[in-house]
Amino acid sequence: MKIESLLDFRDIEKCPRLVIKLGSALLVHPDGELRHDWLRSVAAEVAGARERGQEIIVVCSGAVALGASLLGLPGGGRETLAHAQAAASAGQVFLIATWAQLLAEYNLVTGQMLLTLDDLEGRRRYLNASETLRELLERGAVPIINENDSIATSEIRFGDNDRLAARVAQAASAQGVLLLTDVEGLYDRDPAHPDAEFLPEVRGVTEAIHKMASGKSSSGKGSGGMTSKLLAAEIAERAGIALAIIKGVDDLPIACAMAANRGTLFLPKRDDNAWKSWIGGRLRFNGSIRVDRGCMAALHQGKSILAAGIIGVYGEFERGDVIKVEGPDGKTIAKGMIEYDWDECDAIKGLRSEEVAERLGHLPRACVIHRDHLVLL
Repeated sequence: MKIESLLDFRDIEKCPRLVIKLGSALLVHPDGELRHDWLRSVAAEVAGARERGQEIIVVCSGAVALGASLLGLPGGGRETLAHAQAAASAGQVFLIATWAQLLAEYNLVTGQMLLTLDDLEGRRRYLNASETLRELLERGAVPIINENDSIATSEIRFGDNDRLAARVAQAASAQGVLLLTDVEGLYDRDPAHPDAEFLPEVRGVTEAIHKMASGKSSSGKGSGGMTSKLLAAEIAERAGIALAIIKGVDDLPIACAMAANRGTLFLPKRDDNAWKSWIGGRLRFNGSIRVDRGCMAALHQGKSILAAGIIGVYGEFERGDVIKVEGPDGKTIAKGMIEYDWDECDAIKGLRSEEVAERLGHLPRACVIHRDHLVLL
């Protein structure tokens, strides 16, 4: 049984494990104060879900905004990296303490996980995070997750908690993700436009869908806008996970959205295995290869990438890295685990299989990227 509607996110048969993401604009007043009564209502919804047997993971923004208020930092704590890191450090303590207090009222234990991009991009750390989530949920705890903004820099940041929520759902083998935000879902253009149409359901995030979105946070507190939510939907759909964007401004926001049946539901196009969904969800790369049209056509027929089809090598990747695969026009068409270091790959590009051994001086591998380690976008 799979999620097919908004109401299914509350169905423990179709969604036994759910990730809920709360945006900064929902948690924090413009003056930097926590919306405590609102958060209490969300805690009540989490407790209600736990009571009916549903496992809940919460990805919660707001640490930087709260910390900026506590420390008296200007610009919401985002004027400098040092400000943001200090604000996150102070704000996270307050945020997790509040969650622990609110959930304790329902005899629920709170677990905290602070993650960076590296924690979910490296396979070993990804598996460690997955195991921690599994153990917390089996023990009846509610994991509260945020990006570790106190140490994260641009090189190791997700940059928004929307994609973090999708990657956490993937690591936790969740069936659904709810993104609570200050808008009710996706429109085909700026919602302020008189002809804007609301999209209640999307099956596959395409280039046309991306063109509908803005990358700007409407509140100024967040860090991604609708663009980041669509990127999150892509990660989720690749793992066979349903994702919905709902308006979370009111008290008991999930109940309100379900009662109104209002939100944008993203249904997965396919359901990759765990290995391929991890590859497909990668956000950072050490390089890329570019392939010709013949190779690109072969990929869509389920073939592997051979040296003969490669026309360009970029970056300094190593064997075992997940890299981008570009078409002849430079557009990313796939992600895959490479079988050669970048310099070897550069040396054999364009060569037929029988020529590869002569160039390398040793027996070649069967392919450059095997189809079992390749995800088409």
